[in-house]
Amino acid sequence: MKFMLMRKADANTEQGIMPSEELLATMVDYNEQMLKAGVFVSGNGLTPSKEGCRIDFKDGKPMVIDGPFTETKELLAGYTILEADSLEEAITWAKRWPTLDSDGNVTLELRRFYDLEDFAPGDGIDRHRAMGEQLSRMPSSICLHLGFNGQCREAMTYYAELLGGNIEMMASYRETPMADEIAAEQLDLIIHSQINIGGRRIMGADAPAGYYSPVQGASVQLEYENLEQARQIFQQLAEGGTIIMPFEPTFWAQGFGMLTDRFGIAWMINGGMLGQDTCPAQK
Repeated sequence: MKFMLMRKADANTEQGIMPSEELLATMVDYNEQMLKAGVFVSGNGLTPSKEGCRIDFKDGKPMVIDGPFTETKELLAGYTILEADSLEEAITWAKRWPTLDSDGNVTLELRRFYDLEDFAPGDGIDRHRAMGEQLSRMPSSICLHLGFNGQCREAMTYYAELLGGNIEMMASYRETPMADEIAAEQLDLIIHSQINIGGRRIMGADAPAGYYSPVQGASVQLEYENLEQARQIFQQLAEGGTIIMPFEPTFWAQGFGMLTDRFGIAWMINGGMLGQDTCPAQK
């Protein structure tokens, strides 16, 4: 069974007073104990209500009410999700909440999550179950992985600068445990690189000697709201490469073009996407 252990707000949490390093360490110890016991699922603290809002519906119409809210004891400061065999087991863990928190003056609330089996069979529950199964098949992340023929470092550094990203990793074969098995002229090739572009990642690597094969039938697709920005990116990527389709208006965007850059990577650039009223493909 899954439970939510809710830590109620108090004057300190509503004022945004951050926990001490000692309390943070104590909470980590507590969470690690639950993690090792197979009980801990997740947990997070919440910012004060002054940084949040409520959405009240009156006759079906939403009204947004900005915080802060006065009824402090009814507010939440954080929560922990537990997976326990019974309410009694969850209570046992709740009783072990660190007394260092607010000098031992804390109010916790423990509630069990509904399981789908708690509800009567029906189409609505079947759809919820199907959605849960769909979510379970989704990966935690997905990204592109590009193959290069000795140009990975140069290419990924260029992409990071051009697309406003950050290089998160750039590791050579020389830095791996198998460095002794790699030919000297290949040691500085990249075995793994990774750039972060606003939370979206592109990975890349140099293929070992004799294993490189140009990518076919796949392109990196970029979309920009600003038409001129899209055009500039297209032109910069096209330098030293091959334009497959010039950047021109099309029925779904104010500008679209296709190219293969100087590193052998194919790109599709969209700029100024058209809305449903003007784009036949979206009707």
